[in-house]
Amino acid sequence: MTQLLKGKAAIITGSSRGIGKAIALKFAEHGADLVIHGSREGALSDLQAEILRMNVRCVCVSGDIGEYHTAEKLAEACKNAYGRIDVLVNNAGINSRHSFEEVTPEEWDSMLRINLTGAFYTCREVIPQMLEQGEGSIINMSSSAGKTAHPNASVCYGVSKAGINSLTQKLAYDMAGKGIRVNAICPGPIETDMSKQWTPEYREKVFSSIPMHRLGTGEDVANVAVFLASDMAAFICGESINVNGGKYMN
Repeated sequence: MTQLLKGKAAIITGSSRGIGKAIALKFAEHGADLVIHGSREGALSDLQAEILRMNVRCVCVSGDIGEYHTAEKLAEACKNAYGRIDVLVNNAGINSRHSFEEVTPEEWDSMLRINLTGAFYTCREVIPQMLEQGEGSIINMSSSAGKTAHPNASVCYGVSKAGINSLTQKLAYDMAGKGIRVNAICPGPIETDMSKQWTPEYREKVFSSIPMHRLGTGEDVANVAVFLASDMAAFICGESINVNGGKYMN
Protein backbone atom coordinates (compact mmCIF):
# COMPACT_ATOMS: atom_id res chain seq x y z
CA MET A 1 0.00 0.00 0.00
CA THR A 2 1.21 3.49 -0.85
CA GLN A 3 1.66 5.49 2.34
CA LEU A 4 0.18 8.88 1.52
CA LEU A 5 1.39 10.56 4.72
CA LYS A 6 4.90 9.14 5.03
CA GLY A 7 7.22 11.70 6.61
CA LYS A 8 4.41 13.97 7.81
CA ALA A 9 3.84 14.94 11.44
CA ALA A 10 0.21 15.29 12.50
CA ILE A 11 -1.73 16.44 15.55
CA ILE A 12 -5.15 14.84 16.04
CA THR A 13 -7.33 16.19 18.83
CA GLY A 14 -10.03 14.11 20.45
CA SER A 15 -8.42 10.90 19.24
CA SER A 16 -8.96 8.50 22.14
CA ARG A 17 -12.18 7.06 20.68
CA GLY A 18 -14.72 7.25 17.87
CA ILE A 19 -13.94 9.17 14.69
CA GLY A 20 -10.74 10.63 16.14
CA LYS A 21 -9.37 7.18 16.95
CA ALA A 22 -10.23 5.96 13.45
CA ILE A 23 -8.39 8.94 11.96
CA ALA A 24 -5.33 8.35 14.14
CA LEU A 25 -5.11 4.69 13.13
CA LYS A 26 -5.61 5.49 9.46
CA PHE A 27 -2.95 8.22 9.58
CA ALA A 28 -0.54 5.76 11.21
CA GLU A 29 -1.35 3.18 8.53
CA HIS A 30 -0.33 5.80 5.96
CA GLY A 31 2.98 6.48 7.71
CA ALA A 32 2.34 9.70 9.67
CA ASP A 33 4.08 10.38 12.97
CA LEU A 34 1.44 11.44 15.46
CA VAL A 35 0.59 13.58 18.44
CA ILE A 36 -2.67 12.18 19.80
CA HIS A 37 -4.87 13.99 22.29
CA GLY A 38 -7.79 13.27 24.57
CA SER A 39 -9.13 13.64 28.09
CA ARG A 40 -9.23 9.87 28.82
CA GLU A 41 -5.60 9.06 29.59
CA GLY A 42 -6.08 5.28 29.79
CA ALA A 43 -7.71 5.08 26.37
CA LEU A 44 -5.06 7.41 24.98
CA SER A 45 -2.24 5.19 26.27
CA ASP A 46 -3.88 2.12 24.77
CA LEU A 47 -4.15 3.87 21.41
CA GLN A 48 -0.53 4.98 21.60
CA ALA A 49 0.58 1.40 22.16
CA GLU A 50 -1.47 0.25 19.17
CA ILE A 51 0.02 2.97 16.95
CA LEU A 52 3.61 2.26 18.02
CA ARG A 53 3.15 -1.33 16.89
CA MET A 54 2.50 0.08 13.41
CA ASN A 55 6.13 1.31 13.23
CA VAL A 56 5.41 5.04 13.41
CA ARG A 57 6.17 7.44 16.24
CA CYS A 58 3.43 8.62 18.59
CA VAL A 59 3.26 11.12 21.47
CA CYS A 60 0.32 11.59 23.87
CA VAL A 61 -0.99 14.92 25.16
CA SER A 62 -4.00 15.06 27.48
CA GLY A 63 -6.00 18.12 28.46
CA ASP A 64 -9.10 20.24 28.00
CA ILE A 65 -9.14 21.44 24.39
CA GLY A 66 -11.11 24.50 25.48
CA GLU A 67 -8.11 25.74 27.48
CA TYR A 68 -5.42 27.61 25.58
CA HIS A 69 -2.51 25.90 27.32
CA THR A 70 -3.63 22.57 25.82
CA ALA A 71 -3.15 23.98 22.32
CA GLU A 72 0.27 25.24 23.35
CA LYS A 73 1.21 21.78 24.69
CA LEU A 74 0.07 20.09 21.46
CA ALA A 75 2.11 22.36 19.20
CA GLU A 76 5.20 22.13 21.41
CA ALA A 77 4.94 18.35 21.63
CA CYS A 78 4.82 18.00 17.85
CA LYS A 79 7.70 20.41 17.23
CA ASN A 80 9.85 18.84 19.94
CA ALA A 81 9.21 15.28 18.78
CA TYR A 82 9.34 15.72 15.01
CA GLY A 83 10.71 19.20 14.28
CA ARG A 84 7.65 20.23 12.26
CA ILE A 85 3.83 20.28 12.11
CA ASP A 86 2.42 19.17 8.77
CA VAL A 87 -1.19 18.39 9.66
CA LEU A 88 -3.69 19.45 12.32
CA VAL A 89 -6.98 17.58 12.65
CA ASN A 90 -9.39 19.45 14.93
CA ASN A 91 -11.63 16.56 15.90
CA ALA A 92 -12.24 17.13 19.62
CA GLY A 93 -15.81 18.09 20.40
CA ILE A 94 -18.98 17.39 22.33
CA ASN A 95 -22.59 16.91 21.23
CA SER A 96 -26.00 17.80 22.59
CA ARG A 97 -29.53 16.83 21.63
CA HIS A 98 -31.45 19.19 23.89
CA SER A 99 -34.32 21.29 22.58
CA PHE A 100 -33.93 25.05 22.42
CA GLU A 101 -35.96 25.43 25.62
CA GLU A 102 -33.71 22.97 27.45
CA VAL A 103 -30.34 24.50 26.51
CA THR A 104 -28.86 26.37 29.48
CA PRO A 105 -26.41 29.28 29.29
CA GLU A 106 -23.77 26.96 30.79
CA GLU A 107 -24.32 24.35 28.06
CA TRP A 108 -24.16 27.03 25.35
CA ASP A 109 -20.87 28.35 26.71
CA SER A 110 -19.35 24.88 27.10
CA MET A 111 -20.34 23.81 23.59
CA LEU A 112 -18.83 26.86 21.91
CA ARG A 113 -15.71 26.77 24.10
CA ILE A 114 -14.88 23.16 23.26
CA ASN A 115 -16.18 22.81 19.69
CA LEU A 116 -15.26 26.21 18.26
CA THR A 117 -12.89 28.11 20.54
CA GLY A 118 -10.71 25.03 21.01
CA ALA A 119 -10.28 24.74 17.24
CA PHE A 120 -9.34 28.42 17.03
CA TYR A 121 -6.74 27.92 19.77
CA THR A 122 -5.05 24.97 18.04
CA CYS A 123 -5.06 26.71 14.67
CA ARG A 124 -3.47 29.76 16.27
CA GLU A 125 -0.71 27.64 17.78
CA VAL A 126 0.21 25.52 14.74
CA ILE A 127 0.05 28.16 12.02
CA PRO A 128 3.34 29.93 12.90
CA GLN A 129 5.22 26.64 12.43
CA MET A 130 3.37 25.89 9.19
CA LEU A 131 4.19 29.39 7.92
CA GLU A 132 7.86 28.81 8.73
CA GLN A 133 7.75 25.55 6.76
CA GLY A 134 5.79 27.15 3.91
CA GLU A 135 3.19 24.39 3.96
CA GLY A 136 0.59 22.62 6.06
CA SER A 137 -2.92 21.19 6.11
CA ILE A 138 -5.63 21.90 8.69
CA ILE A 139 -8.74 19.70 8.80
CA ASN A 140 -11.63 20.83 10.98
CA MET A 141 -14.32 18.34 11.98
CA SER A 142 -17.71 19.90 11.38
CA SER A 143 -21.15 18.36 10.81
CA SER A 144 -24.09 18.54 8.45
CA ALA A 145 -25.81 20.19 11.45
CA GLY A 146 -23.55 23.17 10.75
CA LYS A 147 -25.11 23.56 7.29
CA THR A 148 -28.79 22.89 7.91
CA ALA A 149 -31.15 22.51 10.87
CA HIS A 150 -31.03 19.00 12.29
CA PRO A 151 -33.94 17.47 14.22
CA ASN A 152 -31.63 15.58 16.58
CA ALA A 153 -29.02 18.24 17.37
CA SER A 154 -29.23 21.14 19.78
CA VAL A 155 -29.05 24.74 18.64
CA CYS A 156 -25.69 25.23 20.38
CA TYR A 157 -24.20 22.23 18.59
CA GLY A 158 -25.38 23.47 15.19
CA VAL A 159 -24.09 26.97 15.88
CA SER A 160 -20.69 25.63 16.99
CA LYS A 161 -20.35 23.64 13.75
CA ALA A 162 -21.56 26.53 11.57
CA GLY A 163 -18.80 28.50 13.26
CA ILE A 164 -16.30 25.80 12.32
CA ASN A 165 -17.37 26.08 8.68
CA SER A 166 -16.92 29.85 8.78
CA LEU A 167 -13.54 29.55 10.53
CA THR A 168 -12.48 27.07 7.86
CA GLN A 169 -13.36 29.37 4.98
CA LYS A 170 -11.84 32.54 6.44
CA LEU A 171 -8.65 30.79 7.51
CA ALA A 172 -8.39 29.09 4.12
CA TYR A 173 -8.77 32.45 2.37
CA ASP A 174 -6.07 34.08 4.52
CA MET A 175 -3.59 31.19 4.38
CA ALA A 176 -3.97 29.73 0.88
CA GLY A 177 -1.31 31.99 -0.64
CA LYS A 178 1.10 31.01 2.13
CA GLY A 179 1.02 27.28 1.48
CA ILE A 180 -1.50 26.28 4.16
CA ARG A 181 -4.69 24.51 3.10
CA VAL A 182 -7.71 24.53 5.43
CA ASN A 183 -10.74 22.28 4.91
CA ALA A 184 -13.55 20.76 6.94
CA ILE A 185 -15.33 17.42 7.01
CA CYS A 186 -19.07 17.28 7.71
CA PRO A 187 -20.05 13.74 8.75
CA GLY A 188 -23.63 12.57 8.79
CA PRO A 189 -24.87 9.58 10.85
CA ILE A 190 -21.81 7.54 11.86
CA GLU A 191 -21.71 4.21 13.68
CA THR A 192 -20.35 5.04 17.15
CA ASP A 193 -20.88 3.98 20.76
CA MET A 194 -23.79 6.41 20.87
CA SER A 195 -25.53 4.95 17.81
CA LYS A 196 -25.37 1.48 19.38
CA GLN A 197 -27.77 2.76 22.04
CA TRP A 198 -30.50 3.62 19.51
CA THR A 199 -33.74 1.70 19.54
CA PRO A 200 -34.40 -0.56 16.53
CA GLU A 201 -37.20 1.80 15.50
CA TYR A 202 -34.97 4.87 15.55
CA ARG A 203 -32.18 3.03 13.72
CA GLU A 204 -34.60 2.09 10.95
CA LYS A 205 -35.77 5.70 10.74
CA VAL A 206 -32.17 6.88 10.30
CA PHE A 207 -31.42 4.19 7.72
CA SER A 208 -34.46 5.14 5.67
CA SER A 209 -33.32 8.77 5.54
CA ILE A 210 -29.94 7.89 4.01
CA PRO A 211 -29.94 7.22 0.24
CA MET A 212 -27.12 4.69 0.65
CA HIS A 213 -29.16 2.85 3.36
CA ARG A 214 -26.36 2.45 5.87
CA LEU A 215 -24.62 4.36 8.62
CA GLY A 216 -21.16 5.71 7.98
CA THR A 217 -18.12 4.36 9.79
CA GLY A 218 -15.17 6.04 11.41
CA GLU A 219 -13.07 4.68 8.57
CA ASP A 220 -15.30 6.43 6.01
CA VAL A 221 -14.44 9.74 7.67
CA ALA A 222 -10.79 8.81 8.23
CA ASN A 223 -10.29 8.06 4.53
CA VAL A 224 -11.41 11.59 3.65
CA ALA A 225 -9.10 13.03 6.31
CA VAL A 226 -6.12 11.12 4.88
CA PHE A 227 -6.92 12.45 1.41
CA LEU A 228 -7.21 16.05 2.61
CA ALA A 229 -3.96 15.74 4.57
CA SER A 230 -2.09 14.28 1.63
CA ASP A 231 -0.52 15.90 -1.41
CA MET A 232 -3.33 14.39 -3.51
CA ALA A 233 -5.54 17.23 -2.21
CA ALA A 234 -3.01 19.94 -3.08
CA PHE A 235 -5.58 22.12 -4.88
CA ILE A 236 -8.47 21.69 -2.41
CA CYS A 237 -8.86 24.59 -0.02
CA GLY A 238 -11.75 26.12 1.91
CA GLU A 239 -14.14 23.20 1.39
CA SER A 240 -16.56 21.61 3.88
CA ILE A 241 -16.95 18.09 2.53
CA ASN A 242 -20.09 16.07 3.29
CA VAL A 243 -19.56 12.44 4.32
CA ASN A 244 -23.12 11.25 4.89
CA GLY A 245 -24.22 8.72 2.29
CA GLY A 246 -26.27 11.36 0.48
CA LYS A 247 -28.42 12.34 3.47
CA TYR A 248 -27.62 16.02 2.98
CA MET A 249 -26.36 17.35 -0.36
CA ASN A 250 -25.20 20.86 -1.18
